[in-house]
Amino acid sequence: MSDDTTGMPSGEELKQLAAKLHELLKIRTLPIGMKQYESLEEMQAVPGIRFPKDGRHHTSCQLITQSRIAGFTLGITAANVRPGSNCGGVMGIDAPSEEYLSGKNFVGVWFENLEAARAHQDQMTRQVAGKYVGTVMSPLRSGRLDPPDIVCFYATPGQMILFVNGLQWKRYKRYDMTITGETACSDSWGRALRTRETSISIPCYAERRYGGVADDELLIAMPPDEFARGIEGLEGIAKVGLRYPIPPYGAQMDPAEGMAVSYG
Repeated sequence: MSDDTTGMPSGEELKQLAAKLHELLKIRTLPIGMKQYESLEEMQAVPGIRFPKDGRHHTSCQLITQSRIAGFTLGITAANVRPGSNCGGVMGIDAPSEEYLSGKNFVGVWFENLEAARAHQDQMTRQVAGKYVGTVMSPLRSGRLDPPDIVCFYATPGQMILFVNGLQWKRYKRYDMTITGETACSDSWGRALRTRETSISIPCYAERRYGGVADDELLIAMPPDEFARGIEGLEGIAKVGLRYPIPPYGAQMDPAEGMAVSYG
């Protein structure tokens, strides 16, 4: 890959990188791209796009799952998510109602009191409301978003740490997670869309109950150039034997022999 950190990989390049990700980490579902649009006409011009059925409301994590598992190129607007909730609010395609932002719906569910519930709402990362009419999500293998705003994929903790090691291969950076708790999409695609920074999250209860996220999955969202950097680094560490799956050495073995292969 180029050392030019200002250039973004094309849709075709991302398609090839997605294939490499499957080869290197063996993730279970498809890596997807997400792109936001300021007009419905722009969204409708995306090849192969489909929209949820009229009158059906989904959580945003359900819509992500339709793309990463079923392979849909899916366009969503405020009409497709739960009205006035965080689902559209995190993407900025719908503004949460003042009643919802008060946190009172969360009292007695996720929080014992209104103060905690309101603080949760206040501290979430959301895209600026009103700038975008919708978001399109599509598997990278389709090459239909050229390029997407961000790339997302789900992985096990073992797969995720190796990808982070790949990100650090040529340009070290410490990566910090944020943990919102419930509504963890704020920590992943919400944060990445707003800040364009690589964002890792522990998926929340709702993502698991409604979005079908597996018990051992984490989620990472990042700009396309970071995704390319991560794949390049994965190939680099693979050449020295640091690959997935990670073979267990044994808890009762002397690690010196294994470490000597890498460290001398």
